[in-house]
Amino acid sequence: MTVNDDSFTNWKNREEIAESMIPLIGKLHRERDVTVLLHSRSLVNKSVVSILKTHRFARQIDGAELSVTETMPFLRALTALDLGPSQIDIGMLAATHKADDRGLSVEAFTAEAVAGATGANKIEQREPRDVVLYGFGRIGRLVARLLIEKAGSGNGLRLRAIVVRGAGGEDIVKRASLLRRDSIHGQFQGTITVDEENSTILANGNEIKVIYADDPSQVDYTAYGIRDAILIDNTGKWRDREGLSKHLRPGIEKVVLTAPGKGDVPNIVHGVNHDTVKPDEQILSCASCTTNAIVPPLKAMADEYGVLRGHVETVHSFTNDQNLLDNYHKSERRGRSAPLNMVITETGAASAVAKALPDLKARITGSSIRVPVPDVSIAILNLQLAREASRAEVLDYLREVSLTSPLKRQIDFITAPDAVSSDFIGSRHASIVDAGALKVEGDNAILYLWYDNEFGYSCQVVRVVQHVSGVEYPTFPSPAV
Repeated sequence: MTVNDDSFTNWKNREEIAESMIPLIGKLHRERDVTVLLHSRSLVNKSVVSILKTHRFARQIDGAELSVTETMPFLRALTALDLGPSQIDIGMLAATHKADDRGLSVEAFTAEAVAGATGANKIEQREPRDVVLYGFGRIGRLVARLLIEKAGSGNGLRLRAIVVRGAGGEDIVKRASLLRRDSIHGQFQGTITVDEENSTILANGNEIKVIYADDPSQVDYTAYGIRDAILIDNTGKWRDREGLSKHLRPGIEKVVLTAPGKGDVPNIVHGVNHDTVKPDEQILSCASCTTNAIVPPLKAMADEYGVLRGHVETVHSFTNDQNLLDNYHKSERRGRSAPLNMVITETGAASAVAKALPDLKARITGSSIRVPVPDVSIAILNLQLAREASRAEVLDYLREVSLTSPLKRQIDFITAPDAVSSDFIGSRHASIVDAGALKVEGDNAILYLWYDNEFGYSCQVVRVVQHVSGVEYPTFPSPAV
């Protein structure tokens, strides 16, 4: 047998193992509300090749590919336990078991590592929490996809309705079509049918009522059987407490804004300050995509090295508030053609840092340039540190943060030398550290942070909604603090 034959046989063997993982992952998700992760990446509803690629990604992190032969025993061990709702990272289980010197079996080690999700410690599955989307644009449709995807276990969050302005003939059919197919993010994973007579979209078994209204005051959500719902405002029309309070109608308990909040509206970046949300807080903001991209790595750097001052320059994809061709716009430069120009504009991300990181005393400034790409942006974070560091030290630290810290769902890490913006379409992280571009000299560090300003941000929004709804389940093994 040749070397090539050996490689192909090995691949086929791993395919077979990955294929056998799928029903185990699916059963844990459907029956016990357990989400199986691999280095913070969900394996639920993934194909054989996707599972193998996710395992291979581990070499980007720690230099060695993780094999399904290493993680499969931990997955089997999980199926034998009395698990409650949780997220369990089999990549972390494999890594921590390898580093453990007690000689425990896979079964014993797994039982110990996830003890907080078993027996008397496990939390009970909760009734699904109603969610309403107010507005159905770029972010609204991606949040809808995520909510439908996460409804697979029958628990957690349940998308009940979408509120939009009526736009004439076949309105609901056209909106469903935009949910079904997306020029950037591809096809919806599942089936969508439309009931025009009852103004309903049926997506993967989820009945979603389409409500037509020009103003929040026109809607009584209880008339549609909606109770204690979280409303996600994707329009950005109202950004202060007074305006957003209009949504607090019968059937709505909390309002989450997908834009920076003004005044005393809390700006929440999941992973950084989501645990500061007061239980009785009814109105909050998920800040901006750029704020979500820079605040987690800024916090990581401040925690380890201290930050005296910083500047963020965002090179941002164009958005729907710009013109396709030159035309009147209330902003001075955004009226110029978005796909033909680089456009200097303002960003509120730097000033929003103070709300998310009130203990950070460093002055952070910022500016932005819109460029002719439809999605994925990069933030260049230039920091003056409180102490000197080496490039190798900072790289090792950020790699470890992305793997094992409480920020591992927010910060990703890539070493690929040829990575470009389109490679990050669909990333679920708030930002991705580009290892090859990192610069460190003495007390100065410059981080290059990619982020999918549409999908990655939408994932952060859903995480915040899960947290305030009480359906954000614990992760095991617990991240290092």
